[in-house]
Amino acid sequence: MHRVYDGNIFVSTATKSISMKNLFILLSLILASLPTQSQTLNQIINSANSIISANSLSNADITAGLKEALSVGSTNASQQSSKVDGFYKNPLIKIPYPAETREMMSTLKSVGMSKQVKAFEVQLNRAAEDAANKAAPIFIAAIKGLTIQDGLTILKGSNDEATQYLKRNTTTNLTNEFKPVISNSLKKVQITKYWKPLFTKYNKLPMVKKVNPNLEEYVTQKAIEGLFKLVAQEELKIRQDPAARISDILKKVFGAQ
Repeated sequence: MHRVYDGNIFVSTATKSISMKNLFILLSLILASLPTQSQTLNQIINSANSIISANSLSNADITAGLKEALSVGSTNASQQSSKVDGFYKNPLIKIPYPAETREMMSTLKSVGMSKQVKAFEVQLNRAAEDAANKAAPIFIAAIKGLTIQDGLTILKGSNDEATQYLKRNTTTNLTNEFKPVISNSLKKVQITKYWKPLFTKYNKLPMVKKVNPNLEEYVTQKAIEGLFKLVAQEELKIRQDPAARISDILKKVFGAQ
C-alpha cells in the first residue's frame, strides 16, 4: 500500500480505490455484527456517516466554504439592518425603550405623551441603523482569520456555530466602532429633544423611581445583539435551505453535511 498526497492530506491508494458508498456499507456491516442495542448502533452508523462526509471534503474546501458562508451571512445582516427601518420595522431586532423605563413610558402615554414616546423609540432605532454600516469591515477581518480548526468546529457544530465565532471575534471591535456612531446619531436627531422632556416630566411625578439610563450604551448593546440575531438567521438558512447556498463551494460544503 502506497501513500500519496491528495490536496491537504495524505491518503493511501487502497483507501482512494474504495468509493465512499462502499466504505460506508462495509463499515455499517462491521458495526452491525457487534453485540449492541439498536439505538446505539444507529447512533454509531450516523456518526460514521458524518465522519465519512466530512472526510470527503479537503481542509481547503471546508475553510473556503465557511468563509463564504460567514461572508454571505454577515453581509446580508449588515445590509438588512443598516437600511431605513432595518431595525425599527423588524420585530426580531426592533429596539424598545429601556426596560427600566417601561413604567415611565406607560405613565407618560396615559397623560397624553404617546407621540413623544413613539418618536423617542424611533430615534433609538435610527441610531442603530446608522451604526450597522460599520459592521461589514469588522466582520471581514474576523472571517479572514478563520483557521482550519475553526472551520471544522463550525461545520460540525450547532446551527449558530458560525455566528458564535463572529460574536467571539468581533464584539469588542463592534462596540468600539458603534458607540461613537450611535452617539453622533443621537445628537444628530437631537435625542435630548425627545428624551429630556420625557424623563424630566416623569421624574417630577410624586412617588416614582427616578430614571435616566445611558442611552448610548443601551442602543450600542441592542444594536449588536440585533445584528447577531440576523447573522444567526442567515446561517440557519445556509445550513438548512439548499436554495440559500448561492455558490458552488457552499453547495459542496453544506450539501455534504
